[in-house]
Amino acid sequence: MKRVIAIVRPEKLEALKEALFAADVSGMTITQVNGCGNQHGWKEYFRGTEVLLNMVPKVRFEIVVEDAQVDHIVEVIQQAARTGNVGDGKIFISPIEQVIRIRTGEKGDEAV
Repeated sequence: MKRVIAIVRPEKLEALKEALFAADVSGMTITQVNGCGNQHGWKEYFRGTEVLLNMVPKVRFEIVVEDAQVDHIVEVIQQAARTGNVGDGKIFISPIEQVIRIRTGEKGDEAV
């Protein structure tokens, strides 16, 4: 099993959520986050003082999928979240050692 984390633009939330449901993703965690990457934010003026706003709002999707689904899910995320502009986001993939469903005690693929 793998954990796929996608950090995307907030305006892509609904489109990506619908695309993942259409791709038969059984569940996901969505969190509103702030961060910065290559953009390093922007400058604004507040009461005559220059302020560097380097935390950009993003949305974090966290999904656990079987190994065979990873490439397909990554492609779905890329298609739904891409605008072609700086700040489209990143996808991180990491292994999951074990999953346990609290309610039933099921483990592994059955718990996902």
